Amino acid sequence: MRNIISPFLTIAVLLVISSASYSQTPTQILKDAEKALGSKKAVRAVNSVKRNGLIIRDTDGASGTFVMETSKPSFYRSKFDFRGFETETGFNGKSSWARDSREGLRTLTGIESEDFKAEAVFRNWQWIDYKKRKEKLSGGGRALVNGKYADVVVLTTPSAVSMKLYFDVETKLLLREEMPNGDSVKTLDYNDYRPVNGVKVPFQITTENADEKFTIRLDQIVFNSDISSSNFDFPSVEGVGLPDIPLLLKELQANEEKVDSILEDYSYTEKTTKRELADDGTLRITESETYQLSFYKGNRIRRLIQKNGKPLSTDDQKDEDKEVAKRVEKIETEIAKQEKKEAEQNYDGTPENEGQRISIAEVLRSSKLQNPRKEKLKGRNVIVFDFEPDPSFDFKNAKSFLKFFGKTAGVMWIDEEDKQVARLEAVLFDSYKIGGGLLAKLRKGASFTLEKERINDEIWLPSVADINLSVRVLLFGGVKVNQIIESSNYRKFKTEVEDAKVNDPENTEIQ
Repeated sequence: MRNIISPFLTIAVLLVISSASYSQTPTQILKDAEKALGSKKAVRAVNSVKRNGLIIRDTDGASGTFVMETSKPSFYRSKFDFRGFETETGFNGKSSWARDSREGLRTLTGIESEDFKAEAVFRNWQWIDYKKRKEKLSGGGRALVNGKYADVVVLTTPSAVSMKLYFDVETKLLLREEMPNGDSVKTLDYNDYRPVNGVKVPFQITTENADEKFTIRLDQIVFNSDISSSNFDFPSVEGVGLPDIPLLLKELQANEEKVDSILEDYSYTEKTTKRELADDGTLRITESETYQLSFYKGNRIRRLIQKNGKPLSTDDQKDEDKEVAKRVEKIETEIAKQEKKEAEQNYDGTPENEGQRISIAEVLRSSKLQNPRKEKLKGRNVIVFDFEPDPSFDFKNAKSFLKFFGKTAGVMWIDEEDKQVARLEAVLFDSYKIGGGLLAKLRKGASFTLEKERINDEIWLPSVADINLSVRVLLFGGVKVNQIIESSNYRKFKTEVEDAKVNDPENTEIQ
């Protein structure tokens, strides 16, 4: 028996030693992979790439032309054509889009949009400088890919999009990617690496998503060619009638004033959930707060009612109600001051209260609107714009919220019938200083998404807001803010000034 067991113990020990000898950290795997591509200088000198070749569909052998273009920091476009049937996807730095000959053109939203934006960044940078983009690494063990052993690294973006990368144990080159693609996972296998300007790149790609599988054979790969930013814009669609844009903005402004009036009759619940990106790439809930909200003369009133899913204690709720009462009194005092100032100094009516709502119409007037198009959102006809700051607008002397939007770019959906904003996605493309930089600084790359719902066939109100940003706070260094804000339980009522004074905290609607 001893002679039989001994060989198995020897094999087990050898396997453990072998495994340990090949064990590497994710950081070291990526360093080796970057080195395998070529010289550091050559790899980092690549700012744009254009790929041309042939794409073959495995099911029937049909073939067509294939083009992929990337340009830093995040421009991306991919297009192929099978006998006149075209499929094209792209990201222009503000919005992501997809088009094919069957379903037409559409703007991507939700998870599908987040996944595609993450892929666009990866196509430009791969894993190079992942720390600067606040991405996280985790190990995925070892796997067998097409007969080759590969070390697996999971790369996760700040918005929790995780990409699985497989690197050849021998060559250190990338063998496979697994990319989230909405409700599915897209797999790309790489082969036939050749040097281009001192950098090794794959000339054969096999891609599989759902039930479709394609083989791409590249004929040409060109670095740092002059690729126009217009290449990544939405393809123009002829025959689609768009409204008069200046008139649309004027109607949007008029409707915002009506919305402010209607909103004063609503109360709703808002739950803020704070999250953090763990080392394994998952978003974990750290705490939550639930508020009751309403508006009074354009000012938002918030009353805390739950923490971490549990109601406040009786004493804590009484303290909270006292703070709400103070807030209401402060609003009335400020309103009286404004009225006096307006009467004595011909005041222009610009709101000074800290709770005043941001005017989307003002944001649009200070923006350069691009790629207007007609689409459907939740069954409604919408006008969609990409937006970025208008360089001719005087942001220096503008209101504070306009100064903030003067450093953002994104995409906006406006309901064509209601002339109200239905959805907004934006990203901060430059750092924004708070208090001249003495208090805090929002860092470049901060992103936020606002989704709205149509309530009572009269008003679009927030349903979900997703906020992801990094802040440098004076004396405290970097702080990551990752929150999801869910608004629900909209109730309509009539507000009077007396109600706002919270004489009976249990029965009042303004909290």
